Amino acid sequence: MKKSISAKTFNHIPLSVLDLAPITEGSNASESFKNSVELARFVEKWGFNRYWLAEHHNMTGIASSATSVVIGHIAGATESIRVGAGGVMLPNHATLVIAEQFGTLEAMYPGRIDLGLGRAPGSDQATAYALRRTLNMSVEDFPMQVNELQDYFSDEPVSRVKAVPGQGAKVPLWLLGSSGFSAQLAAHKGLPFSFASHFAPAFLHQALKLYRDNFKPSDVLQKPYVMLGINVIAADTNEKANYIATSQKQQFLSLRRGTPGKLQPPVDNLEEMYSPMELAAVMETLDPKTTIVGDPETVRRGLESFIEETQADELIIGSQIFHQEDRLRSYEIVAEMMK
Repeated sequence: MKKSISAKTFNHIPLSVLDLAPITEGSNASESFKNSVELARFVEKWGFNRYWLAEHHNMTGIASSATSVVIGHIAGATESIRVGAGGVMLPNHATLVIAEQFGTLEAMYPGRIDLGLGRAPGSDQATAYALRRTLNMSVEDFPMQVNELQDYFSDEPVSRVKAVPGQGAKVPLWLLGSSGFSAQLAAHKGLPFSFASHFAPAFLHQALKLYRDNFKPSDVLQKPYVMLGINVIAADTNEKANYIATSQKQQFLSLRRGTPGKLQPPVDNLEEMYSPMELAAVMETLDPKTTIVGDPETVRRGLESFIEETQADELIIGSQIFHQEDRLRSYEIVAEMMK
């Protein structure tokens, strides 16, 4: 039987931030990184738990392609908040390189670095080839790569090659997923699991069941721990929230058309710009349960309902918002609920 959620329980669930380092129309990557630093410092003061950046490539509207570099930049600009990857797409990389990069980050910022691992390429096939120089490495090799990474980070690796820095680094590994594959692997290995419910809501409950039902305790985790992705766009009124949310909708619509670009300013006439079929498809992806848009009370009800339904241990919140002041205000509204 599900436990009931009280306001106190909601207040004690850790909240974190997922940042895609958006490049807005008329801006550039330099401004994106300045905005990310400002947001990271802002949410750190409000008591958010983690600040994660996501690896994407060949996308003109996302600046976090060199994920480990941006993580170091954010960690260096903050004091206590955990900073990490949500995630690194491991098949794109030599496992040793990731072990060395995150071993280096952990040496620089001890006890503050997370490494979330995904098995999707995060790009198209041509970009995947440009990253790897071969397509022989398959997503099916992902479990082997996770094993390799765990060995590199261990105190006494069996590999003849050592990660320096990296060996003995206490970098928490998370598995990320938008389907059941990583849920089962995380359960088998006794690792924390983060599900991309912010863009794959249809598979959420299936993945949660697979993870929780099959979880095996490990040296790092004795019971299942789930962090769920959720979109939140909060403003002082429902009207303003729905208006600024049109930037995110335009982003998803552009992806659907195969024309990804910079994050666009909000518009009043979204229905005139796209067909009903396109809008319906985006609304299916941006499910109201996992994309909460509205004033403070609307957001509070949405978050409490989501936590009660999923029994999430932690939420990681993404907010694709064009104007930085609106982005900061959205997280501030959520933070005020943590008090």
